[in-house]
Amino acid sequence: MIDAVAAEWWKLRSVRSTRWTLSVAGSFVLVLMLIAVQEARIWDGLTVQEREDLPLRPLQVMGPWVASLCLAVLGALSATSEYRSGMIATSLIAVPRRGRFVAAKAVVVAAVGLAAGEAVAFASCLGPRLVIGGRSFVDQEGSVFHDLPAFAVEGAAVAVFALLGLALGLLTRSAAGAITAVVLLWHVLPLLVFHLPEPWNARVGSVMLSGLASEISGAGAGDSIYGGVLPAPAAVAVMLAYALVPLAAAAFAFTRRDA
Repeated sequence: MIDAVAAEWWKLRSVRSTRWTLSVAGSFVLVLMLIAVQEARIWDGLTVQEREDLPLRPLQVMGPWVASLCLAVLGALSATSEYRSGMIATSLIAVPRRGRFVAAKAVVVAAVGLAAGEAVAFASCLGPRLVIGGRSFVDQEGSVFHDLPAFAVEGAAVAVFALLGLALGLLTRSAAGAITAVVLLWHVLPLLVFHLPEPWNARVGSVMLSGLASEISGAGAGDSIYGGVLPAPAAVAVMLAYALVPLAAAAFAFTRRDA
C-alpha cells in the first residue's frame, strides 16, 4: 500500500494540471487581499452607522469556496488523465488489486486537498485581516484565534470536494463530464435550492455540501443562504457521506468493469 501511495503521489505531481489548479487556488488569495484593500478604503469613507453593514467574512470565505472547485477539478483529473494518456493499463499492471489502487489514489488526493484547503483557508482568514489593519469591521472585532476553527472546517471541506471529484472522474472516465458534475454540485444546485419556497430552501439547503462547513463550525450558519437546520454532528455525517459514498460507488464500479 505504501508503494501504491508513493506511485500515486508521483503521478499526481507529474500532471501539469495539478500545478495549474493549485496555482489558481493559491493566487485567488492575492485577489482577495486586493479586494480587501478596496473594502478598507470604502470603510474609511463610511459613517459609523454605515460601517455596521460592511462585513469582511463574506470575502474571506470565498478563498476556500474557490479552492473547493480547484481541488475538485484536480481530483477528477487525477483519474481521467490516466484514461486520456493510457496510463491506466500500466497502473493496473503495477497494482493489480483495484481496490488498493483506488484507496491509494484517494489517500493522495485527500492529503493534497486537505493541505491545500487548510493553507488557502487560513491565508484567506489572515490575509484580509492584515490588509484592513486596525479597522474594526463589524465581524472582525474578536480575536483571530476565535475565527481559525471555523476556517479549519472550511479547509477540511476542500478535501471532501477533492475526493468527490476523484469519485466522479472514476465513474465517468471523462474530464468534461466529471468537471461538469462538480460544478453542478459546487454552485448550480445550491443556487437552485436557494430559490425554493420556504421552508424547503433551508431544509434542502442544509444538506448541500457548500453549506455544511458553516453548520459544523456554527460560524455564520444563521446567515448562510444554504440554511442552518442540521446540528453539527449530523452535518459532519453528511459531509463524510459526500466523500465516502461516491468513492465507494466509484470503487465498486471500477473493480467490475474493464479498464
